[in-house]
Amino acid sequence: MSQFLNDRDWEILVQRVEQGKVTPFLGAGAAYGILPLGADIAREWAQKYDYPLEDSSNLIAVSQFVALSRDPMTPKEEMVRMFEAWNKSPEFGDATEPHTILARLPLTTFVTTNYDDFMLQALKKQHKDARQELCRWNNFVRENPSSFDNGYAPTIANPVVFHLHGYSPIAESLVLTEDDYMDFLVNISRDDKLLPVPIQRAITGSSLLFVGYRIADWDFRVLLRSLTGYMERSLQRTHFAVITPPTSSEEMKQRALDYLSDYYQNIDVRVYWGTAREFLQDLQQRLGSHSN
Repeated sequence: MSQFLNDRDWEILVQRVEQGKVTPFLGAGAAYGILPLGADIAREWAQKYDYPLEDSSNLIAVSQFVALSRDPMTPKEEMVRMFEAWNKSPEFGDATEPHTILARLPLTTFVTTNYDDFMLQALKKQHKDARQELCRWNNFVRENPSSFDNGYAPTIANPVVFHLHGYSPIAESLVLTEDDYMDFLVNISRDDKLLPVPIQRAITGSSLLFVGYRIADWDFRVLLRSLTGYMERSLQRTHFAVITPPTSSEEMKQRALDYLSDYYQNIDVRVYWGTAREFLQDLQQRLGSHSN
């Protein structure tokens, strides 16, 4: 596992992008500055619901407390209401905006663990007929119709945005509490049909690009666990993770790499230390240079 991307890594990534053999996974960092941080939401809820523990910035833990003290749907409905109240989107006209850069790439499949629809909006701004699909991780979502059931196959002109952990208008689809994350892991490990075949093919048949995650993010850790089996089927490809540095300390970076290695083991993953915006601007520049 590499601590940074060297010229050879960039060459592999650029070539895979041009071939359409990359599947991006979007984390919260892709929308940094547009939506409130999870820690801020957690502190607000902790005060509102009299959270009794010290980790009041832990959204998953606070959500679990709210679910237990009220009912399981309360934190999800709160999240939906907050998204409706924010009603804010990125500046898609900004050429350095992360979703915009991704939307311009010749890719067919975009996976997100975020609840927003920013990736879908960005693709439509690029005049692509994108579709939105949800992971059917629970019985409610499983009852919703899917384009995949009718033979839909994503293309560059007609790509898919696959919401792995839910989409904000549909409260029942959100993976939010500790119980949700546990249920998600158990269900997806038991039934591989929860990931539609086109999504499975995209994961096993391309280099994965994780953008906008932090080492400590619970959704990132669950994501790694849920994808391990699929990634092991794609051992011949290099994968890439854009990770916000935990600190300027090289020792802490190495500890973070060791932590990732526990999940990936023999899977080849290269790490770019930086923000989603920094990485995608670098990628955009290298793609431009490569085409000249």
